[in-house]
Amino acid sequence: MRFLLIFALFLSACGSETPKANINIGSTAPAFQTSRLDGAAEQFPAAYAGKALVVRFWADWCKFCEGEMKAIEPVYRANQGKLQVLAINAGQDKATISAFMAKLGVSYPALLDENSAIARSYGVVGLPTTFFIDGQGIVRGKIVGEADEATFARHVQELLQ
Repeated sequence: MRFLLIFALFLSACGSETPKANINIGSTAPAFQTSRLDGAAEQFPAAYAGKALVVRFWADWCKFCEGEMKAIEPVYRANQGKLQVLAINAGQDKATISAFMAKLGVSYPALLDENSAIARSYGVVGLPTTFFIDGQGIVRGKIVGEADEATFARHVQELLQ
C-alpha cells in the first residue's frame, strides 16, 4: 500500500510542471512583459533592442541582495546611457518592493514579478541571480549568488565591449 501511495504521488508530479529553463551564456534571453514599480509598462526585448541590459532577480528576504543592489548602483551610474539595469523582484507584492527600494535609495528601476513567472522563465533557482544581455538579446554573462562591485563592473565592461 505504501508503495502505491509513493508511486501515485510520483505520477501526479510528472508532467504537471513545465520543465525548468536552462538560460546560460549564449542563450537567447526570454521575452517578458511586466510593469515597473512606478506603474510604467516594461517589455523585453522590444524596449531594449540594440542596448546592453542587466536583468537581476532579487527579493527583500535574500540576505545577499541588499548589499549587492547597493554595490550595483555606482557601476550603473558610471555607465548610464550605455547600460540599463532592471531589478526584477521575484514573488513579492508592490508594497514590499516599494519599501525595500526606498530603503536602498538606488536609481535603477524595480520590476514586478509577483507570481515569479519571469524568474521561472529564466530558470532562476536562487537569489540573487544576474544576467548580462547584449543588444541582440543574447546572454553574455551570468552570476548566481552574490557579487561585489568589482565583479559586477568586470561583467559590465565585458558586456559593453
